[in-house]
Amino acid sequence: MADVLAAPQQGKADSALRTLTGISIAHWVSHFHLLVLPMLFPFLKEKLGVGYVELGFALTVSAVVSGLTQAPTGYLVDHFGARKLLLCGLTLGGLALILLGLHLSYPALIACAVLLGLANSVYHPADYAILAEHMDEARMGRAFSVHTFAGYLGGAVTPAIVAALVTVSGGVGALIASGAIAILVALLLVAMGIPEAGAHKKKPGHAAAPKQAVITPALIMLTVLFTLLSLSVAGINNFGVVALMSGYGASYSIANVALTAFLGCSAVGVLAGGFLADYTEHHGYVAAACFAANAAIVLLIALVTLPGWVLTATMATAGFLSGVIAPSRDMLVRNAAPPGAAGRAFGIVSTGFNLGGIVSPLLFGWIMDQSAPHWVFGASVIFMLATVVLSPFTERRAQGKAN
Repeated sequence: MADVLAAPQQGKADSALRTLTGISIAHWVSHFHLLVLPMLFPFLKEKLGVGYVELGFALTVSAVVSGLTQAPTGYLVDHFGARKLLLCGLTLGGLALILLGLHLSYPALIACAVLLGLANSVYHPADYAILAEHMDEARMGRAFSVHTFAGYLGGAVTPAIVAALVTVSGGVGALIASGAIAILVALLLVAMGIPEAGAHKKKPGHAAAPKQAVITPALIMLTVLFTLLSLSVAGINNFGVVALMSGYGASYSIANVALTAFLGCSAVGVLAGGFLADYTEHHGYVAAACFAANAAIVLLIALVTLPGWVLTATMATAGFLSGVIAPSRDMLVRNAAPPGAAGRAFGIVSTGFNLGGIVSPLLFGWIMDQSAPHWVFGASVIFMLATVVLSPFTERRAQGKAN
């Protein structure tokens, strides 16, 4: 009898693991695709005969398109189904890179950027809708953390993969192969039987559930939180190396090691944060505590010129704390989402990431142009402190929503 009762539970666990694996692989692809074009900038600059401003404009186009379509895509996820939209996003992103490789021109690059931005808008709403519906409630935080870690890993290995592809097949071959990876992953998800989420039709004999507003004060506040989270680390991610070199006298190698420590420990922190999110209830307060500690650490970096090994250790600690917050952040959104609207909720709040991605290059680039590299870290501290202030309010909103 025990075996009979255990069999359905084991089958459910296997299905959840398969779902988490497939969704995490898709998230890996999304972060991989975000960096394919930047890694090929030297090749594209030579072949297209354009400058870095024109190449950077392509990334801006992609970020703007993704920002404008995140929330509408969330509605499509809930209406038509997360699985369908995820497969479409993978295929669209893959075809964008393949077509650019087959027809290399600057207009084609801009078109590719538009399609990549549109494809990127799918991942967060679709992924989180599937995870929120099919993961075990007791392990939801850890599921979110594995999913986020896979995305971080995708970004971390992109330079090595693209460099290897260029060496083997050239720039055009690298574009085509990078696109083919997404299409192969879409086929893998089909073969794995990734389940659907959202798009639940009304059952016969059941009254329709009352419609609830999705754009709630809680989700608006969380969107602001996501924007602040993006801004708090974007300057360090994108301008940390040049800031450390020009403002603190760090060598190129030390600055790169310090940034690598920050990014690598962020990924480790995400996994640790998954356990923390599962064993705590007050996710907003967890976020506030982590960022209060992080603000103090980054302020130290901003004010004091540290020896190389101390700088690396300090950056690693800051990165770890930045990663720890991610699962608690995602749990706040899940708790604030109306029933059956996880796709829309994550689509709305993920717009905050895009807003941060649009604003941060301009802001931190302007800071560097003013010869104020210390303010790359100083501005990050300000955004972290704003996050500390806001996070407890998101906790109260989420509690109110749950009650």
